[in-house]
Amino acid sequence: MGKTRSAPTLNDVAKAAGVSTATVSRCLNSPERVVESTRKRVMQAVESLGYTPNFAARVMAANRSFTIGAIIPTMDNAIFARGLQEFQDQLRESGYTLLVSSSAYDPEVEREQIRTLVARGADGLLLIGFARDAEIYKYLEQHQIPSLVAWSYDPRVQRPSVGFSNTAAMGELARKVILAGHRQIAMISGKTKGNDRAQSRVEGVRHAMTENSLDPDTLTLIETTYEIEKGAEALRKLMNLSPRPTVVICGNDVLAAGALREARNLGIQVPEQLSITGFDDIELAEIVSPSLTTVHVPHREMGRKAAQELVEMVEGRSEGRSVCIDTRMVVRHSLAGPPDLL
Repeated sequence: MGKTRSAPTLNDVAKAAGVSTATVSRCLNSPERVVESTRKRVMQAVESLGYTPNFAARVMAANRSFTIGAIIPTMDNAIFARGLQEFQDQLRESGYTLLVSSSAYDPEVEREQIRTLVARGADGLLLIGFARDAEIYKYLEQHQIPSLVAWSYDPRVQRPSVGFSNTAAMGELARKVILAGHRQIAMISGKTKGNDRAQSRVEGVRHAMTENSLDPDTLTLIETTYEIEKGAEALRKLMNLSPRPTVVICGNDVLAAGALREARNLGIQVPEQLSITGFDDIELAEIVSPSLTTVHVPHREMGRKAAQELVEMVEGRSEGRSVCIDTRMVVRHSLAGPPDLL
């Protein structure tokens, strides 16, 4: 029988590349600290030898798993895909691996996933929104697991976050709607229970109405899940009301796309007979007809900054800061004045 070939070691790579083992380690863990010519030579040696770093040894030496967990509400929504891709890319540059779970907007599922990720040795967690039981945050503190909230920012909440004010962003859009002359206002929102982002967007509309001497209790609100068909179903209900709303503010672009489709099916012209707005500014907002007036959220910037801040927390260089990301309104073709003003 032939001898079993031993796996290549760090020393083997260093010898093949003509450098020290410390230089090889820097190339693998902090490549930006090594000159390009040396880095290329080391990586060629790694490739030719088939060297794989000893992850277990690295974990023991650093007392970290170099793994970050992220729990998102759903994998069906493009807004999370955008932000998480940038989050993962930034983590990879810092030497970390991302583990992603989806809670399906179920707080019990999220609680279970948090405990599972902690049990698997995650160094830190990215969570979406602030709304969850205080005991969960207490559990993370007891286990000394840094956590960072994304997609929400609220200066009143003393918890590290990288996000934006959903209230302010939707409020700006609602003021634009009211300035256009609309008084019969309806909103198709995501379910607000356990979802502070959806709650805040509804609050943003109501605050704008109050600021403009409109009774916020007159806002016609339908809560549903974030699906195109649900947006269409909600619009059908709204169009059966008397009087009909002249504008429908949607909690995101997916719901707005469904509302646009149903308006077309009902023979209602947008924006001549009904205005519809969205939120998030995903690619869908530009390709639907008419294109959506919406709120642009810089998801990639948010994902990148969230990764940077969470790594700082994990590595003990920060106790956790909060960063507010600016949004902006994008005016397209789905918003006009009410029919009686056109």
